[in-house]
Amino acid sequence: MAVTRDWDGGSYDRISAPMLAMGLDVLDRLHLRGDEVVLDAGCGSGRVAEALLHRLPRGRVIAVDGSASMIDAARARLGMHSNLELVHADLMHLDLGGVECDAVLSTATFHWVPDHVGMLGCLRGAMRTGAQLAAQCGGFGNIDAVHRAAAVVALRTPFAHSFAGWVGPWNFRRPEDMADDLRAAGFDDVRCRLVPRPVVPDDPVEWFRTIVLGSHIERLPDDLRDPFVRAVVDLMPAPVTVDYVRLDIDAVAAAT
Repeated sequence: MAVTRDWDGGSYDRISAPMLAMGLDVLDRLHLRGDEVVLDAGCGSGRVAEALLHRLPRGRVIAVDGSASMIDAARARLGMHSNLELVHADLMHLDLGGVECDAVLSTATFHWVPDHVGMLGCLRGAMRTGAQLAAQCGGFGNIDAVHRAAAVVALRTPFAHSFAGWVGPWNFRRPEDMADDLRAAGFDDVRCRLVPRPVVPDDPVEWFRTIVLGSHIERLPDDLRDPFVRAVVDLMPAPVTVDYVRLDIDAVAAAT
């Protein structure tokens, strides 16, 4: 199954403008007439889905996320739309009741899933033949500098006990390996590439707490979470930069 972690959907919605910019680049790669059914696989707080709705005046958006907090934030942002369905679900066990999507959009999600072939096969099962997949996720080398700083802090007292033997949940892939998984899952016309997208957050502490160190701080008792985040931020060179490396993915659902 996809890795589940606690998210603060409200905080993510408030600070995630740089993630939105990356997501809109993915949306721009979709070729849409305006009447399609499009699945947003890992919709987060709904900021990209909001832009997608404008691209589909006669279509339908199915926005799925594994975090209940994110779905709540998306509902607060998007309100009620006749052509929007919000679904709290794991992408590894997605059931759209027989709906065949004309396209799948996904941003900042696939790297949370250990089994890419299984997840991609599930998505392929929700797509008609010829449907487009346009996605972006963390790729090989993503946030290496942040993780190195976090690893240094994780060795310190009083944090070390909470991180003994822990390697983290992320699945940051090389383009050639993701391309092989896409073909194995039933896609062709596959294109995968790594793109550096560094971000200098306005509030590094909130950014690290909400986005990049969320899986770390889940391992800590409440009273150690903020001290851990601040120690990692203090270890980063100024200006604090999150060294995102995104894996851009484009593919087409092959005939079965």
